[in-house]
Amino acid sequence: MDQLIQLLPEHVANQIAAGEVVQRPASVVKELMENAVDAGADSIQLIIKDGGRTLVRVIDNGCGMNEFDARLCFARHATSKIRKADDLWEIRTMGFRGEAMASIAAVAQVEMTTRIKGEELGTQIHIEGSEVKNLEACACPEGTSISVKNLFYNVPARRNFLKSNPVETRHIIDEFQRVALAFPGIAFSMNNNGQEVYRLPAAGGNFKQRIAGLFGNTWNEKLLAVNEETSVIRISGFIGKPEAARKTRGEQFFFINNRFVKSSYFNHAVSAAFQDLIPADSFPVYFIRFEIDPSHIDVNIHPTKTEVKFEDERSVYAILKSAIRKAIASFSLSPTLDFDNEPAFDIPLPGRKEVKAPEIIVNPDYNPFSQGYSRPATQFSESAFSRMSRARWEDLDDRPQQAPAQQQTAFSDAETESSRPFQLHNRYICKQVKSGMMIIDLKRARERITYEKLIDSFSNHKHRASQQLLFPVQKEFQPGDYTLLNALMPDLYELGFEMNEFGPNTLAIYGIPAALGDAEPEQLLDELLEQFRSDEQNPGINAHEKMAMSFARCSSGTHIHSLSPEAMLATIERLFSCQNPNYTPGGKTIVQLITMDEIRNKFNLNSGKA
Repeated sequence: MDQLIQLLPEHVANQIAAGEVVQRPASVVKELMENAVDAGADSIQLIIKDGGRTLVRVIDNGCGMNEFDARLCFARHATSKIRKADDLWEIRTMGFRGEAMASIAAVAQVEMTTRIKGEELGTQIHIEGSEVKNLEACACPEGTSISVKNLFYNVPARRNFLKSNPVETRHIIDEFQRVALAFPGIAFSMNNNGQEVYRLPAAGGNFKQRIAGLFGNTWNEKLLAVNEETSVIRISGFIGKPEAARKTRGEQFFFINNRFVKSSYFNHAVSAAFQDLIPADSFPVYFIRFEIDPSHIDVNIHPTKTEVKFEDERSVYAILKSAIRKAIASFSLSPTLDFDNEPAFDIPLPGRKEVKAPEIIVNPDYNPFSQGYSRPATQFSESAFSRMSRARWEDLDDRPQQAPAQQQTAFSDAETESSRPFQLHNRYICKQVKSGMMIIDLKRARERITYEKLIDSFSNHKHRASQQLLFPVQKEFQPGDYTLLNALMPDLYELGFEMNEFGPNTLAIYGIPAALGDAEPEQLLDELLEQFRSDEQNPGINAHEKMAMSFARCSSGTHIHSLSPEAMLATIERLFSCQNPNYTPGGKTIVQLITMDEIRNKFNLNSGKA
């Protein structure tokens, strides 16, 4: 009888484990940088090429390893962090499970040189696909240097799922920022394709200085300090002032015992603290650090350790929300009531003119019973709803009523024009159809129309019209965003942008697409970047489609105003000439149909009779 269950070969098990730990080049960067931190390094260098596909190299001046440890660190479940199960509740280091190095070595070509401080010679090891190709003594600096080359070279299916180099570089920079923020006392540098991206000196534990080093010195004036210490947890860090809120999710960081984590629950606490202080469609900026007894959290619930389970999440939520509100209030940003202040004295009066009391003007000749008297025109004309209501009440009166000639004309006009579209709150176009009423979301309709025009332009390589700015706008970007924008520059030019380099990580914007009118160039570029940051959420969409989606979403919100019936009909015509008129590129509904049966049900007229 054939044996059904067999032990997997070690290299196959490592490749399976790599699927959890090593998802992309950024995963390698995270694991290697955290290992360098755990090694006690005070200087860490990151070097990448081609978005990490060709090379990811991390150099540190930490404790280093001897020959035996250098070989053993690539074995599964080999770790220096824990010895027994109880140690899991005292974890203060970044890595501890002993799977990262084995997983990386299973799907890449790895070269490592390492030397212990005080030793004359170090060790060099070369591994490919979990197989040791070379192990020998060598002369090398103190510390460890690990080069990961040709990631997923032996798993071509996984390599094909990697995104473009700019997108992968953006993810690597995100991981670099997270580690650099968590440890401001360590010096970090980053080099991408031979160009320096970051050079961060050791900030001596100054968290604010590290934030400014990563995101620009302008953040020094935008941050508010958060400090709260209780018997449960200690919370520190910074939040952005309300005016620093972003239209996209950008600088939002939580660190628990120096470990970056993601938490929608705590993010809600921050958003709740900013309620009514920032627009509903904006996101607050925060850099929050938690310090808590490791025995009260579980960091071993996710393979990448980006999620942490708290013993008492509700208490931490309440403390965090309170700490942020306290920080905002201490800088007098929350609206307050001052009962000692007399508001009447704060009203500036124009000049020194005498204030006159308002006069009541009465027309003595007014006679409501006079046949020849015509009422003066008022600012607001009588609405159709009022006329219909009055007619309804007249129908209830026992006495025969004769509607004035003017009223009859109004009703007849309404009947002849009932099929023409009309606008509701400038946002919706309503039109009578055979089965009821069709309602079109004007903003979403424009988004669909613009999207299909852009896709056509990209397909035919058409350059869209550009509107020159009266004064060029200079905008400084984060290094990762600047790298991504450079890669997208040809497509941005086709859309109608005109931009040039203007200093380190800075662009001068001279023209924007004519379709945007008076839109803010900075906001548009931020939204374009956000669309590409979330690239992995739309794996089936190419770069042109993502850019068209983002551009259409931005431009659809401009110039929403009252339209003539002809313009409404033209919009309806253009919408229904699209390939998919019912949904936006993001999948939101554009057209709704309210049937006559639904309208009757609203009035409980199931029989169809009044």
